[in-house]
Amino acid sequence: MRHQIGINGMTCASCVRHVETALQRLPGVQSVSVNLATEAATLEAAPEVTPAAIRAAVEAAGYVVREDTPEAADALDAQARRETWHLWLAILLTLPLVLPMLAMAAGVHAVLPASVQFLLATPVQFVFGARFYRAGWHALKARTGNMDLLVALGTTAAYGLSLQQMLSHPDGHSHLYFEASAAVITLVLLGKWLETRARRQTTAAIRALQALRPDTARVIRDGEERTLPLARIRVDDEVLVRPGERIPVDGVILAGRSLVDESLLTGESRPVPREPGDRVAGGAISGDGVLRVRVTAIGADTLLARIIHQVEAAQAAKAPIQRQVDRVSAVFVPVVLVIALVTALGWWLAGANAETAIIHAVAVLVIACPCALGLATPTAIMAGTGVAARRGILIQDAEALETTHQVRVVAFDKTGTLTLGKPALIAHEGEVLARAAGLQADSDHPLAHALQTFVAASNVTAMAAVNVRAVPGRGVQGELAPVPGAEAEQPGETWLLGNRQLMAESGVALGEAESRAAAFEAEGASVSWLARAGASQTAGFLAFRDQIRPEAAEAVRRLQALGITPVMLTGDNAGSARVVADQLGITEVVAEVLPAQKAEVLTRLRARGVTAMVGDGINDAPALATADVGMAMSDGTDVAMHTAKVTLMRGDPRLIVDAIAISRRTWRTIRQNLFWAFAYNVVGIPLAALGYLSPVVAGAAMAFSSVSVVTNALRLTVWHPERDDEETPR
Repeated sequence: MRHQIGINGMTCASCVRHVETALQRLPGVQSVSVNLATEAATLEAAPEVTPAAIRAAVEAAGYVVREDTPEAADALDAQARRETWHLWLAILLTLPLVLPMLAMAAGVHAVLPASVQFLLATPVQFVFGARFYRAGWHALKARTGNMDLLVALGTTAAYGLSLQQMLSHPDGHSHLYFEASAAVITLVLLGKWLETRARRQTTAAIRALQALRPDTARVIRDGEERTLPLARIRVDDEVLVRPGERIPVDGVILAGRSLVDESLLTGESRPVPREPGDRVAGGAISGDGVLRVRVTAIGADTLLARIIHQVEAAQAAKAPIQRQVDRVSAVFVPVVLVIALVTALGWWLAGANAETAIIHAVAVLVIACPCALGLATPTAIMAGTGVAARRGILIQDAEALETTHQVRVVAFDKTGTLTLGKPALIAHEGEVLARAAGLQADSDHPLAHALQTFVAASNVTAMAAVNVRAVPGRGVQGELAPVPGAEAEQPGETWLLGNRQLMAESGVALGEAESRAAAFEAEGASVSWLARAGASQTAGFLAFRDQIRPEAAEAVRRLQALGITPVMLTGDNAGSARVVADQLGITEVVAEVLPAQKAEVLTRLRARGVTAMVGDGINDAPALATADVGMAMSDGTDVAMHTAKVTLMRGDPRLIVDAIAISRRTWRTIRQNLFWAFAYNVVGIPLAALGYLSPVVAGAAMAFSSVSVVTNALRLTVWHPERDDEETPR
């Protein structure tokens, strides 16, 4: 069973590790992932692990479980406003302490009396800095450390030293550090405030999707139009959507035509025409027409709900690289405390007075706060998955995002991926239409739809078929019963409809029609053969032609520009596959493969590097699961989308390139963030220990480190795919 809870009070990577450890100790918990950027924990646990037990473990660790209710949201807003006021008051009290120090650098001596400094610094230290004492105390009780503990220890040392100096020298001839303790607390508060504001922007995609949900719908019941809350809408209800309104539910259009804006769902910038029989998704906007829609999905089953869930899951997940960071953070605070102690002892043994030794140790404690380490990876993942969702790319989890940047080979299924998946019957030979239509009457295969459309337009009566079954990767077979006016069939006679492989395996020769069928194949057509089981040769064939997606050639070109090799995998005949591949510029083609064989081909391709598979059908599911990264077209089957790690919300192959590009850009941002997060500490701690950084400068650097990694991650939110077209292969 999966639990997802919000947690308040976490401030750094050490807090994340602490919460994870507390939850992992619960009997029955199988896995835990805590995300600092989303302030949430995701658990996989046995049914006996209750929400109450989870809450107790979190609270015992010193943190607060956040309720997902309107009242809790109001409380959070009130807390945010209170923290803003605290920040401004802290700034007003700290400025008089810091300004004389800045003026001194300009040669102006205007030091405030010790008593005034004490009165200004005390509320900053113990009122606005109380949060650090509370969180630090909880960390100590749990025998761990975090950012708050370092800030509390460092500022208390500076404040205590100043108080001791003030009391020891009532004449005022002493150097005080009240400005250091107040400035550090104020800078950390400012950094957290800026960081929180910036982090909210990384969740903009989720908020934009949630805003698409209307509260009510116009339902037609018993011939009357009623406005009802969405919670009271049922499947098969008829909903009325007027021009300019959001479609409230997923459904099928019964009447009306309109241009529908689906941009926030699929990333398609232009409205798309919708007419009776077309599916529409809740959250889209009807443009110029009135629609009557039959409800097919409500609540969590709607496309919008599934998109929100998938984006939230991806943003809450932890990337593999973050687990390495967590292992570092587990020992980070204890190591920093040791370094601070060694710094103080080192300076004192080297002849410095206790005052100087303590101040340098304080600088070490302050600059070493591991806030940036905890934010470096999750903020980039949140921003990356959010901008991908706005572009119509749903990434299942952080691991998929991390893996996609390494893709070196992309294997395409042909039908429905590189082609439109809407073939048309262009030729037939022999007495095949009635029999083939009977065998394909209940099939959802694209070729079956093309045949059914042609037969309906030709007024051909399909024969009745029984015991029809699919032959995977080959075609279908079944028994045909006679219809009035048709040539009588022997009772129980089995007929076959499928490709060359089905005929060869059944011992049926293609006959004289083979050369004529080959001519169609050479032009890119797919050929299906019809034969009676046990016959010496076929009864005829049907030729179908599908159109290449207009964006496919550009997608292939952009992949090759990124140093990625495109490969076509298809169950179609080699001639048809080669024609399509030549038009698109694909040099590697594997044709006439069964679904299981596609998975075997993917296994071989993976030896050349990380491999992605792009498909849209049930028969692509094994290959999607075998590939390092499975990518499914959302206009394909649910099986394909559930198997894939990446879902493309519209049938545009260019989204494949965009998915790889945003993954590369996100991965680059993560590396940049981790570099700066570690660099601040690797460079800052020695400088502080050697006396080159004052506590005030250290506090500013620490606050800036957190803000800088979040700001760097926010650059992803303005990402555009065309900017990555010139990216050199890596």
